[in-house]
Amino acid sequence: MTTPTALATHQARTRLHELTIIDVRTPGEYAGGHLPGALNIPLDQIQRALPDIRHATARGDVLVVCASGARSQNACKILAENGITAATLSGGTGAWAADGHELHRPQSASRATWGMERQVRLTAGVIVLLGLLLGLIVHPAFQLVSAGIAGGLVFSALTNTCGMAAMLAKLPHNRPRAADLDNTLAALRDR
Repeated sequence: MTTPTALATHQARTRLHELTIIDVRTPGEYAGGHLPGALNIPLDQIQRALPDIRHATARGDVLVVCASGARSQNACKILAENGITAATLSGGTGAWAADGHELHRPQSASRATWGMERQVRLTAGVIVLLGLLLGLIVHPAFQLVSAGIAGGLVFSALTNTCGMAAMLAKLPHNRPRAADLDNTLAALRDR
């Protein structure tokens, strides 16, 4: 059966047992709750995982998941550019949980990292406030920092991309440990 480009949560729920689910959120977000059976391959590691994902598509359909659907759409585009067909979960894990479906939370997870959207909001807010404060105390030119963040947020909304999220994803608490990613890729090969 060919997977459509997007699955609603009820469609994914009925096919959960036959899908290879790849969660492209950061490891901290993944640890905070993910679809049962999902494997964590952060969006910035998709290129590295291409051979294993291609191998998984030979055995069945692939569903790519993130928090809201934006990162999984980007991952599906990357996969499509490399000849791999995958679907995304409409609304992501947020919609999954809102529809009353179970999220798996590993017992070994000590504390979950904030979701990427929350990290972006905090970072943008702090930079805007800092720019305004420095503009009042030090020099008015610092207010350009706040204007730059505002422009970046508008660009982000118009293009459905987020440069700040891409930068924050590189922070240590948002990165997978090499051994974790290697184990995930091995599990993907073994499916």
